[in-house]
This record gives sequence, structure tokens and C-alpha cells, in this order.
Amino acid sequence: MAKKPNSSSSEGLWSKASTLRNRILFTLGVLVICRLGSYIPVPGVNPLIIKDFLSGNSQGLLGMFDLFSGGSLGRMTIFALNIIPYITAAIMMQLFVVISPTLAELKKDGENGRRQINQYTRYLTLVVCFVQAMSMAFGLETLQSGSLRAVDDPGWMFRFMTAITLTSGTFFVLWMGEKITERGIGNGVSLIIFAGIVSNLPFAMATVFTLGEKGALSVIAIIGIIVMIVVIIYGVVFVETAQRRVLVKYPKRQMGNNKISAGDTSYLPLKINNAGVIPPIFASSLLLVPSTLLGFFNHSGSPFLSELAIFFSRGGVLYLAFYALLIILFAFFYVSVVFNPKETSDNLKNSGGVILGIRPGQDTTNYLTFILNRLTVIGAAYLVLVCLLPEFLISKMSIPFYFGGTSLLIVVSVTIDTITQVQSHLMSYQYQSVLKKSKIMGR
Repeated sequence: MAKKPNSSSSEGLWSKASTLRNRILFTLGVLVICRLGSYIPVPGVNPLIIKDFLSGNSQGLLGMFDLFSGGSLGRMTIFALNIIPYITAAIMMQLFVVISPTLAELKKDGENGRRQINQYTRYLTLVVCFVQAMSMAFGLETLQSGSLRAVDDPGWMFRFMTAITLTSGTFFVLWMGEKITERGIGNGVSLIIFAGIVSNLPFAMATVFTLGEKGALSVIAIIGIIVMIVVIIYGVVFVETAQRRVLVKYPKRQMGNNKISAGDTSYLPLKINNAGVIPPIFASSLLLVPSTLLGFFNHSGSPFLSELAIFFSRGGVLYLAFYALLIILFAFFYVSVVFNPKETSDNLKNSGGVILGIRPGQDTTNYLTFILNRLTVIGAAYLVLVCLLPEFLISKMSIPFYFGGTSLLIVVSVTIDTITQVQSHLMSYQYQSVLKKSKIMGR
């Protein structure tokens, strides 16, 4: 006679797995809606002129924004700004938390404080988004190709309509991202950026193979590009998952009258790349501003501006030097913002935790600062290598598509985070199945 506990356990595991499957399907459905919305144009705009303009400035700031928006900016759709205003507002709010004592106290208030800071971030997103959308409306009215203008009927009515449309599109995308985080798998905002970047890969690969058929790229060059991409991805995965574990010892505790619990041992995990993808995003955004402006004013005929534009162009000497310097500076700055050795030392002291061989208090703070500085040096060097190698290959080998280090870091980081969450769900389902089975067997 078959054992019913096993069958009920397998049915329970199957029902739990179906919950995970529904989460994955929900995430995919929302991402499909995001992609469909990236093809709905803004009223009153000629998308062909926008496309021609961006094709000539694809290596500048607008090209990077178009990449993160999944081509929505190049098509001037209702999702043209995507969630870039929210990212800007979130970074600004993190800086405000460090500067403002009121926000710093609010951050320490637990879940309520975090919820309040998130609400302030949304308000700031509204302001940033409306300003960017209005600036974009003014810029669209100045674009033209020959006798054709990008805007059919310029004026304040068009400006307000465009600003409201783009702002509404950004908040709709942000709402969908929150729904993915709540009811789907992974971080919704990160997955939307991930989908926008990945959506350009099929076209990019098709371009490479087309150039190979025409003889513009040799077979060896194509194979070398593929091997290089695989090696870089392997290196990024290795570094992003690497940790420096600091051994923490907790003292023995008395439980009841006669029982004394053994001291516990745990680890304080410190990532090699604590700054994540923020330094490359900051550095590339800040550095692409002068290169984009020089591209606009390069038609003035000034020899000085022409030489300066060459040095600040993608792959130029000044561009690569300042890019590396800004990545290093932002890496140290952002790590100092997100990780406070003093606060971590106080938390360990309050909980009774001690780093072996290090005294609690200021000695622990100095030790954590020393380790964090060493890790930040390694992490900054890693970011510089990953971000500068594609820039060098694009300028020297004329790779026909944008293979940037920032986009690569985002894609790999989001993929690792999503896979980790899927594994966590599967592991929790297995634990629930084992616990349920043990209870049934124990009866």
C-alpha cells in the first residue's frame, strides 16, 4: 500500500513550485508591458528626426540614456525617460541622508523611517522627472532636419502635454517595478533596466554577423569578440560574488538557572565591490556631459574646440584618464556613504560580538576601515578594468555596437540577484516540505 505522506508531500511541493512559477510569469508579463509601452510615441513628435539626431550622437550622453531606456528615447515614446529620474532622485536622497541630521535620524527609525524616506524619494522623483521632461520638450522644439521639424505644433501646450506624458510614463514604469518586487521575482526597477539593455542585444549581434558576411569583420575578430565577452562575464560574476568574511565571535550566554549556551560564531560578509554599478554610472554621466556639449559646439570651426573634442571623444586620452579617475573617486565616496564602520562597530559591541584579536570600540572601527579601504582599492581597480576595456576596444577595434562596462555590470548583477532569489524560494519550499514530512512522520 502506497504511503500517503509521500504523495501529500510531493503535492505540497508542487503547489509551492506553482507559486514560484506564477511569480516568474507575472514578472515576464510586466516586462512585456514595459516593452510594448516603449513603442507608443509621444503625440506631436516626428520620431524619424529624433532617430536621425540620436544616430549622430549615439556615443554621447543621449546614447547612454537611450541604451538604459531600451531604445525608448530614440523612438521618443511615452517611456522615453524610463526610470532614470527615479535613479537620480534615489542617489540624491542617499546624499541628503548623509548631509541632513533629520534624515539620518529618520533612517535609524527602522521600517517606518525607511518608508518615509521612500515617500520623499517619490516626491523628489516627481520634481526631477518634470524638470527633465520639460527640458526635453524645449529641446525637441529646436530639432529639425532640413525643412522638417521634430515638433509639428510647438508652444506651451506641446511642452506641458509632453512633460505630463513623460512624467506619467515614468511613474507608470516605477509602479510596475514596485509590483514586480512585491508579486514577482527580483528587484523590479533593476529588472526593467535589465530588460531595456538586453532588448538591444539581438540587434547588436545581428549587426556583427551582417558585417562578418560583408567582410567588414573577419571570422577571427568575431570569435575573439565572443571569447572576450565570455571571459569578461566570468570575471564579473567571480568578483561580484566574492566576499571578505570577517570572523565574529559571540560570548557564552546563560539560559535558565543551570544552562549555559555555547558561544556562537558568525561572519561579517564584506563584498569586494561594495559600490556596485553606481561609480561607473556617475562617472560616465558626468564625463559624457562635456563630450556631448563639445559635439554640439564643434561646428563653430574653432581649432581649439575641435582638438578638445577629439581628446574628450570616446577612447580619447583625456576621456579614458578622467573616466578612470572619476570611477575611483566615486567608488571611495559611495562606499563611505553606504557603509559606516563606526556604526557597524557599535552594533557588534551592543550585541556582544567581538572580532577575534581586535578589541571592541575604536580598534574594531579602525580594523573595519582598514579592510574596507583595501577592498575598495581592489573594487575600484576592477571597475576601471571592466569599464575601460570596452571603451578601448570600441575606439581602437571599431566594434560596431555599444558593449559598455556599465551595461555589462548591470546585466550580470541583476542576473545574479534574480537567480539568488529563485534559489531562495526553491530552498524555502524544500525546507517547508521536509518540516511538513517530519511532523507527519512524528505523529
